[in-house]
Amino acid sequence: MELANRLFFRLYQCANMLHKTGTRAVEAQGLTTQQWAVLGALSRPEAADGMSVGDLARYLMVSRQNLSGLISRMERDGHLGSAPDGRDRRSRRITMTESGREVWVNEAQPNIRRYYGQALAGFSVGDMAHTLHYLLKLLGNMQRLDEEGVAAAEDGHEASDAATPG
Repeated sequence: MELANRLFFRLYQCANMLHKTGTRAVEAQGLTTQQWAVLGALSRPEAADGMSVGDLARYLMVSRQNLSGLISRMERDGHLGSAPDGRDRRSRRITMTESGREVWVNEAQPNIRRYYGQALAGFSVGDMAHTLHYLLKLLGNMQRLDEEGVAAAEDGHEASDAATPG
């Protein structure tokens, strides 16, 4: 228990420092780490035609509610555009604008590369590969817990709905 507590506390600290120092790395571009993550997700070749808000939220593992405000701010800043999704008119498709792509490729990327170099100082390729392996293993376990929690909550709602006279 003590070792697990130390591990999760360090993970918590790393996440907080990522937000703090990562945002500092891209603040000259008017970005935060959350906006960096959105632009990074949308810059992938498989997202060339944009992503639905739901798909983007699932990819980033955030709630649609948290993502909604972020997308609005990024649209206001000219980094993102949205349009009705051709496959599902109820859904919006989010794309990176030309201005957003310019900021991402020519301004933010050099700072992000420099940040990675500084944050990973002293890490060998093997260290990075091992760290990635263990983080993916932990993430998989956490995703399973999340899915079980969602299923249990849904079962609880169904049970309470069945018990409620209608």
